[in-house]
Amino acid sequence: MSFAKQHLVRAAIGVALVCAFVLPAAAQDLKIGVVNVPVLLDRAPQTKAAMDALREEFAPREREFLAKQNELQALTEKIQKDVTVMGETERRNAEKNLRDLQREVTRLQNEFREDLNLRQNEELGLLQRSLLKEVQDYAQAQGYDLVVGDGVLFASTSVNITEEVLRVVEANFQAQGAR
Repeated sequence: MSFAKQHLVRAAIGVALVCAFVLPAAAQDLKIGVVNVPVLLDRAPQTKAAMDALREEFAPREREFLAKQNELQALTEKIQKDVTVMGETERRNAEKNLRDLQREVTRLQNEFREDLNLRQNEELGLLQRSLLKEVQDYAQAQGYDLVVGDGVLFASTSVNITEEVLRVVEANFQAQGAR
């Protein structure tokens, strides 16, 4: 091992030893909290409001899609019922109309799903950023040194502040609605 590598290894060991003795003493004074982000996101009133707004925004397109789907089903049933009495040309035209309508229904369905997913992702991103800001504000107001979110495998109830943050989030949502 070269001299530089030996020096680097010794320095790293020295830093590790200092951290091993200093951090436990400093950590005793830290105020740490854990927020279960999926629970917060699921139970926040902002989530329900955003989903309700999306449903309202996409309701006309959903009705259009459902109407076309019903039209396709009615045409399918009519063709199945009348196929035995149709002439060759009439049957070909009916089948062509059925295929065209099927393509339109499929196109409407795909566009609807893509647009809805895009808007849901946009709203979810805005909501996540908003809730993150609320958690940060709460942590600062309550004097937390560290608040951990995703990736926690276990958190005792003494450090889990999800319910407290949720109460503040709900109160802030109510206050905004009162304006």
